[in-house]
Amino acid sequence: MRKRKYWALCAGVSMWIGMAHAQSVKPRSFSGIYPQLAMYNQEGECGTGAVVPWAGKLWVITYGPHMPFGSSDKLYEVTPALQQIVRSESIGGTPANRMIHRESKQLFIGPYAIGDQGQVRVIPYTVMPGRHTANARHLTDPAGKIYYGTMEEGFYEVDVHTLQPTMLFEDGNVKNKKGADTVANAPMALLPGAHGKGMYSGQGVLVYANNGEPGPQALVQFDIPAGSLAEWNGKTWTVVRRNQFTEITGPGGIEGNAHPNTDPIWSIGWDHKSVLLALRDQGKWQFFRLPKASHAYDGAHGWNTEWPRIRDIGTAAKPDYLMTMHGMFWHFPGAFSSGHTAGIRPRSAYLKVIGDYARWNNQLVFGCDDAAHNEFLNKRPAKGNIEGPGQSNSNLWFTSLQQPDLLGPNTAEGAVWQQEAVQAGVPSEPFLFAGWKQRSLHLQHNSSQPVTFILETDVKGDGKWSKTQTITAAPGKATEVMFPEQLRGEWIRVTATAAVQATAHFFFTGNDNRNTMAAPMFNGLSTVNTANTRGGLLYGLGDDRRGLGVAAVNWQQGKATQAGYYELNANMQLVKKEDAEMEHFIRQRFVIPEKPVIIDDASVLVVDDKGRRWRLPLGDAAYTDLTRQATLRICREVSTERDLFNCHGTFYELPAENADGYAKIRPVASHHFRIHDYAAYRGMLIMTGIDPHAKAGEHLIVSNDQQAAVWAGAIDDLWKLGRPTGHGGPWKQTAVTAGAPSDPYLIGFYRNRQLQLSHDASSAVTFTIEIDPVGNGTWMNYKTLTVAPGATSRYNFPEGFQARWIRFSSNQACKATAWLDYQ
Repeated sequence: MRKRKYWALCAGVSMWIGMAHAQSVKPRSFSGIYPQLAMYNQEGECGTGAVVPWAGKLWVITYGPHMPFGSSDKLYEVTPALQQIVRSESIGGTPANRMIHRESKQLFIGPYAIGDQGQVRVIPYTVMPGRHTANARHLTDPAGKIYYGTMEEGFYEVDVHTLQPTMLFEDGNVKNKKGADTVANAPMALLPGAHGKGMYSGQGVLVYANNGEPGPQALVQFDIPAGSLAEWNGKTWTVVRRNQFTEITGPGGIEGNAHPNTDPIWSIGWDHKSVLLALRDQGKWQFFRLPKASHAYDGAHGWNTEWPRIRDIGTAAKPDYLMTMHGMFWHFPGAFSSGHTAGIRPRSAYLKVIGDYARWNNQLVFGCDDAAHNEFLNKRPAKGNIEGPGQSNSNLWFTSLQQPDLLGPNTAEGAVWQQEAVQAGVPSEPFLFAGWKQRSLHLQHNSSQPVTFILETDVKGDGKWSKTQTITAAPGKATEVMFPEQLRGEWIRVTATAAVQATAHFFFTGNDNRNTMAAPMFNGLSTVNTANTRGGLLYGLGDDRRGLGVAAVNWQQGKATQAGYYELNANMQLVKKEDAEMEHFIRQRFVIPEKPVIIDDASVLVVDDKGRRWRLPLGDAAYTDLTRQATLRICREVSTERDLFNCHGTFYELPAENADGYAKIRPVASHHFRIHDYAAYRGMLIMTGIDPHAKAGEHLIVSNDQQAAVWAGAIDDLWKLGRPTGHGGPWKQTAVTAGAPSDPYLIGFYRNRQLQLSHDASSAVTFTIEIDPVGNGTWMNYKTLTVAPGATSRYNFPEGFQARWIRFSSNQACKATAWLDYQ
């Protein structure tokens, strides 16, 4: 990026004026995001590592991607009036640790110790290097010392009074004596994996979580063994489990357990099959599985998760634990312990990348990871040669206490077995069963003989299992089990009566009560059928300008005209600027790529980096020409390390290719708007494509000359566009070969799904329908339908049916149509 001191000076003056103005005028928010509170750094990423209320203020730290010896990141103090104070003691780094030490009345956050009157002391990286990832109470001197852990297995005990650290294990960045980039994701000395995360103490041990794996394979393959959960008894380390784990905490949360010898310890993580939940109680570990709402957090390297948390957002009189994991908000029971495992419930799905959160002034405050300059490994042809923002930035998101129940539907899926060897008579790990009305299970095995599976539920979460069903699964075909709503159980497990290679995949459908109409907050966006609209290409400026560049484009009767260059500032004013150099830069480097997808009569075809073909539903026919004319942005990163895919009238969450990309795509909402471009800015989602007659409003910002306009809100506002709909299929009068499967076509997460099958053969044709529950290539025979010549067969999928992908094959060559309508 170009460095221009003039603009940096102007930005500094503008910030000073803006802060003075903010103190006299009530800050304006957009869906709970205050632009003036945005946090910037000079690094490849600017994530929010910790958010903690303390000493009457809100304390926030940001982090760069791999900065074990300090960075341009800051410690922020936010007042109840939402004034942001950048603390002069800031030394940056990659911190995400936070702990309140009761005895000394201090908050430890990053390398800082903050007293109960707001006084800040610093532990320099020269004496305690590393990417500080977590704190824990000391095993033998909890009143006088605390533990610090780093992402590269550096462990310290710190005197809470003098802040003098004593090294227990040397940080990998120091030990290897290499540059930061070469140590990142390198093998560590103590434990398998890389990329340390959570840490907690109790029951006589220090527990440490690691959610990544070193090496080039981890950068491209999501399902290799990765990460570890380990514990240290003060002398030796023991690997508890070889999987990816992140958060470790207990009922005491950020302060540590009040009764460390007896209180349970919780840890959350995942593998390629599902979310994992670990419980250490009475000196023993137990493991449970939960479904995933999103696969954008996958990746064997561990970079896509940030810091999932379990935090108490209640009051001292009434604790209330909120868990974030794999794109879902969860109720977590504070009494979760051995024999008392009831009460975990899904709340709603979200799109933000959340690093930490807390209750403050009767609101929830989420610290997010919004816009990374690097974009890391997240490249794909559909984005073209587009760059990341010129400068990394993130923001806080203020919501009501009820917001975790009000976002996306809690549809989720996961497996206990995924094409793996299963021993006869050995139950699977417990899988969460309570919390959804519509629940299904897909069973498949490789035996040439029928195999019997026994299903058991733990009704009360007390560890007592009751047999509920016995399923005999025929060979060569998936067996679908639809569970009745009245079937109770906190957990479910599966046992095979014979040794076999099997898949047992659960799919739980959330209530998606949205209609197909966009909420009023989107009023002012141009509809897809209009010939007139105010568009613009968007770019988050670098060089500490801290604005959003808009290269305006206006369409009149379908003809595009460049309308000048504008900048959106911190006060959300859209101001015309004379900057031909920047305007040219945006129009050249952020041009919308031609033919990012292929649209034919049947559907939208995407070919990913691995050459795999995927088909998505069509929306309004007007999108076809606009997409082919490269006048609509299709793909862009709006939350760090995952993309927002806006294709043919539907917004999708699209994981990075290293998290399996299009195979795990998830529709968020469908719409009828002509959205020209979209980008992240100061934690907000900004979109262009505004009706020329629309006036400025709560979410619309219009320039004084009326030639440029943008929409501003939160990325999770997209759920309010309306539930996903569409139509199409893999075939439309397509010449097909006998036995050859069609391209996969997306069917998951939709409602009211209807299928029509027809052909031109002179005799009856039998079609085989296969489903892939998650996108891992585990194809299961679902149903066969025989269609007479000249006839059309119609099939309505059951309301509770779920699978991510569907495909078809025929028993003879013909021209065939497989058409699906999602209403």
